[in-house]
Amino acid sequence: MPLAIVLILAYVTLMVSIYFYAPEDKKIFGQVGLAFALIAAVILVVDYYVQFSVIPMSLKNSETQGLAMLIQYNPHGVFIALEELGYLVMSLSFLFIAPVFANRNRLESAIRWVFVIAFILTIVSLAVISIYYGLDRQDRFEVVVLSVNWLVLIINGALLSIVFRKKMKEGHYDAIQNR
Repeated sequence: MPLAIVLILAYVTLMVSIYFYAPEDKKIFGQVGLAFALIAAVILVVDYYVQFSVIPMSLKNSETQGLAMLIQYNPHGVFIALEELGYLVMSLSFLFIAPVFANRNRLESAIRWVFVIAFILTIVSLAVISIYYGLDRQDRFEVVVLSVNWLVLIINGALLSIVFRKKMKEGHYDAIQNR
């Protein structure tokens, strides 16, 4: 769980970087995407922190009354529900951040489509799983949305590192030219 918290904070840092990278006419999309990223991060960090801090000590001290609703091993528990909500909001942040990368080049177009497709996959999987299983989704949707979102962050993290590196080199070159 501590590593998951660090990764969520890295996701927020990525979204802040995208916001500052956004051209002026796309800043609103970056800001809304960042707002949803912050909401998702708060939900997920609180969820993971409770799992890390509360559950082990409660088990160690045999304080198990009501614990079943909080643990990650309960497919109908609070942990799964909060993860689903957090990753749904994360997908929403992807949808709103995607327009930042409109009409530039092929690399940024790929980044935009990865973000959009992630949101579509999330909503479609929620619909399909909910239609098939109803409220008894257990952890099926949680596993799908978590997998989709982290795959997107890995792919777009790599692609964005290329975009940001190019931007930094351009900025350095521009600074040299203006001397």
